[in-house]
Amino acid sequence: MSQSNPLSDNELRARLHFWRAKGIGPGSVRRVVEHFGGAAEALRVNDQALQEAGLRAEGITAYRALPANAAAADWQWLEADPQHHILVPEDSRYPALLKRIRTAPPLLFVLGNAELLNDPQMGMVGSRSPTQGGKDNARAFAAHFANNGLTVTSGLAVGIDAHSHEAALDANGNTIAVVGNGLDIIYPLRNRQLAERIVNHGAIVSEFPIGIPAHPQHFPRRNRIISGMSFGVLVVEAALQSGTLVTARHAMEQGREVFAIPGSIHNPLARGCHHLIKQGAKLVETANDILEEIAPQLNVWLQQDKASNLLSEQRPSVTQSEFNFADTVDPEYAQVLDALGYEPLPIDQIILNTGLTAEAVSSILLMLELQGFVAACGGGHYMRLGPRNGN
Repeated sequence: MSQSNPLSDNELRARLHFWRAKGIGPGSVRRVVEHFGGAAEALRVNDQALQEAGLRAEGITAYRALPANAAAADWQWLEADPQHHILVPEDSRYPALLKRIRTAPPLLFVLGNAELLNDPQMGMVGSRSPTQGGKDNARAFAAHFANNGLTVTSGLAVGIDAHSHEAALDANGNTIAVVGNGLDIIYPLRNRQLAERIVNHGAIVSEFPIGIPAHPQHFPRRNRIISGMSFGVLVVEAALQSGTLVTARHAMEQGREVFAIPGSIHNPLARGCHHLIKQGAKLVETANDILEEIAPQLNVWLQQDKASNLLSEQRPSVTQSEFNFADTVDPEYAQVLDALGYEPLPIDQIILNTGLTAEAVSSILLMLELQGFVAACGGGHYMRLGPRNGN
């Protein structure tokens, strides 16, 4: 096999088989696994036992109608390439945030780097026909997220999705695409080259078995995965009647932060964002607005060691394992630390002391705060904290 899976081959094949049946969704597979201790055992029981496990009659009928080799294409795909993976919730690579939602997929097909799925992610969604301003905003925000170690997660669609993926890659960051079809199919075809770049520097993810084509009803299901894997979702541009708002609704239901970029009252693609803001989404003007909002969540996540270091290769000098005051660090980080004392200092003074731009200082302070080396004291003041044990 091309992946390390915690299940036996028989159990994985059984789950793939059940997942192929129409009318059997995430809840049904979960009930089968919990009731019988695994899907392989459920293959050997009668209809009454399946009903007792919580399966509905239509699901059982669809399952019985499947040929014995229904999941053969999935298995062949898995074994064809080391970049092909099928994850189950028991797998450590299965995204921990996604696992917490009520409708978590029982199986995830992954093309590319499966380890990336547990990195801190920011979802980005928006119009398929954005304005030039929308494209520019998507690229600027995605690049800033990537430069600060966040993985950009979107849906591989034309428009805002594609621009978000591309900007993250151009910034030498990571990106994840969640799609509404089997991973043997590239949809839309015009994004084939982008998909290839994503596989080489990220991952493409789907809950749909091999050979399943894209369909409009699949995209709401895809959207819940985008929001489910992410700390928050940024809506760049969206009309009032837009599938993008479905992702935002999923995010809100899942307890994720929703952010929206405002626009002109005359721009129809701003109306969806304005609607979300009225519903409680956070209005943002800069990427730092978002980073500051999700900082507490990221800090907890990092302390629990449930993700790769936030700064990854972009900011190696401030990782918890490598940051040592006796070591050589990024000169700009050293400048900011040297400018700080153990008493609160206004950010304007830090900018003046370092000679760095306001944006650079704000970004560095946030990263140092996430790692516990700097504390925000309110009113735009910061102070340096003492070295951690072992540093």
